[in-house]
Amino acid sequence: MASTACFVIVSKNDIPIYEAEVGSAPKKEDLAYQHQFILHAALDVVQDLAWTTNAMFLRSVDRFNDLVVSVYVTAGHTRFMLLHDSRSDDGIKTFFQEVHDLYIKIFLNPLYLPGSLITSSHFDTKVRALARKYL
Repeated sequence: MASTACFVIVSKNDIPIYEAEVGSAPKKEDLAYQHQFILHAALDVVQDLAWTTNAMFLRSVDRFNDLVVSVYVTAGHTRFMLLHDSRSDDGIKTFFQEVHDLYIKIFLNPLYLPGSLITSSHFDTKVRALARKYL
């Protein structure tokens, strides 16, 4: 069965700094725009929830048809957002934690300007491998 998954990292200023379609479903350009729209619409819900809890993993915060938006918020208010159709909270939480480790390594790079696009091919490869492993 083909799975849909779109992963986005959004900076604290609501600017997407990394995006990847990580599902095994066939890629269609119009679906990519729909996924972006769904994730963007969930940002308001995430902002409200982030201030009401101390948890970093917010689980599913929004739904659209059979798609679910799961979110992980870092201490610096960077949001990791995953739009998916599967339901494995443990795998999603582990995916977010491991991507957080990768993000910290990028963030600590003296050549990376915080809040700018993440263009590292190594980061992209690792994120896609983690998605195949956990999602």
